[in-house]
Amino acid sequence: MASDNQNPTYLLLFRNNDVLKGLSPSEIQQAVQAMMDWSSRLTEEGKYVAGHPLEHKGMRVSMRSDTISIDGPFAESKEAIGGFFMVKAKDMDEAVAIASQCPMLPYGSTVEVREVAPCCPAAKALGLQPEFVHQTA
Repeated sequence: MASDNQNPTYLLLFRNNDVLKGLSPSEIQQAVQAMMDWSSRLTEEGKYVAGHPLEHKGMRVSMRSDTISIDGPFAESKEAIGGFFMVKAKDMDEAVAIASQCPMLPYGSTVEVREVAPCCPAAKALGLQPEFVHQTA
C-alpha cells in the first residue's frame, strides 16, 4: 500500500481481549453499531481505506537456526489484535486523532497507529521496487 505526501496511509491496530465481555446484549449491540457508524463516517470523509475484525485463532511462523517453528495462537496475551482499519490522514497527528475517536476505547481497547511504508525499507535502500509492493492512486 503506497502513500503519497498528501495522504499517507495509516494502519490502526485494535488491541483488546474480550472488551465486550460482561456487557448485556443491548450494550454489545450499541458498541457494534458505534463501530459501524464510525467506519461509515470515515468512509464518507474519504479517510477509510479498509478494515476487518480478526478471528481469535491464528498461528505464528518463525525461523531460528534453519528450523521453522509454528505455534500459537496467542489470544491469551494481554492485548491480542482484534482487528484493523487502514485510513488516509494528512499526518500522524490526524491519524492519532482518528484513532482517538474509536468507540471501543471506553471498553478497554487500545489503538496502535502505524504509518504504512510505501515500500520495503531494505528494498528502497537497494534501489529495488519489489513486485509485492502495490501502488495505489
